[in-house]
Amino acid sequence: MVNGTGQVLAQKTFKSVLAERKPAIWAEIDHYLKHSRDVAKIHLFNERYAPEEQYHWAVTREYPERQGKYIRPVLLMIMAEALGVPREKAVRTSAAMQVSEDWILGHDDWQDNSEERRGKPALHRLYPSEIAINAGDTLHAVMWKILRDNADLVGHGKTFKLMDEFHAILMRTCFGQTCEMKWIKEGKSDFTDEDVFFIMDGKTVYYTIAGPLRLGAILGGATKEQVDSIFHFARPLGLCFQIRDDVLDITSDFEGLKKQFCNDIYEGKKTVMLGHLMRSANAADTKRLNEIMAKTREQKSREEVKWVLDKMKEYGSIEYATKLAEKFAAEARHALDTKLTWVPEGEAKDDLRLAVDFILTRTH
Repeated sequence: MVNGTGQVLAQKTFKSVLAERKPAIWAEIDHYLKHSRDVAKIHLFNERYAPEEQYHWAVTREYPERQGKYIRPVLLMIMAEALGVPREKAVRTSAAMQVSEDWILGHDDWQDNSEERRGKPALHRLYPSEIAINAGDTLHAVMWKILRDNADLVGHGKTFKLMDEFHAILMRTCFGQTCEMKWIKEGKSDFTDEDVFFIMDGKTVYYTIAGPLRLGAILGGATKEQVDSIFHFARPLGLCFQIRDDVLDITSDFEGLKKQFCNDIYEGKKTVMLGHLMRSANAADTKRLNEIMAKTREQKSREEVKWVLDKMKEYGSIEYATKLAEKFAAEARHALDTKLTWVPEGEAKDDLRLAVDFILTRTH
């Protein structure tokens, strides 16, 4: 890979970038989970109820302890570092970013009735749904505590700016989730690529890419114009991320971690592959496709889901999505070099270039 000055980069990978920063972020999360547990014990606690207290925190810690890839918090940290912020001053915001993912996923898995998360049963399949949702609520509260404590590291003014950005990220994400669930419930079949991108804009572009990078830029003292310019890079990269994720859902076992294939087809998720198939299929295939996609997850048989997958292959829907992802990755690379010129050249910016390649070519 070549950097912005034309130099060939060493064989560093984004996986190694993630691995290098992940331990410090997890240590901060673990600290706040323990701190929050101690706070809860102080108020109206009796040892008689110790089993209930232990149970509550076992459920609450389940997703954080599984630890995802940490792409979001690491992107945040990279941008902050690129602008001269010491890593120790960015770790708290990064931890809050990861905790936000853990509580959102708990709610999202219940809403989608997902079976798995990070290679294990989804939280609502291990515990009663109401308790799983409550664990997400607990993590939500922990997230805001972490953000509030940023004042000790970066001052009150910057802390409030970070909290305002978190609010914006979460509002757009929740809106995107409403739209996606509404369209699934309605059985919407006349959707376009732009409709799919609209959902992705909130749930992936902003939450996964733009939001973390904007938070890092805010930490680094970037101007409003600079922070807003991040979307030139984040939008194509976010679309690439989600399209690649959707392709992997139907083509990969996530290195043995995923037990059920084609979750998106089971859930009725609106993807560019499904949209392409619906536009490309002949009358007979369209009729059967609509009949299958009108069913709930529980009503769909494995044979029906495999039929949809086979048709996606037959009509070139997977290839279509793959080429779209490649196009968006190229746009992201170009934007990084031409629109984000205010981000200094150096190791951190090179890490962002590695992120583009990782997102496009990842296998799980």
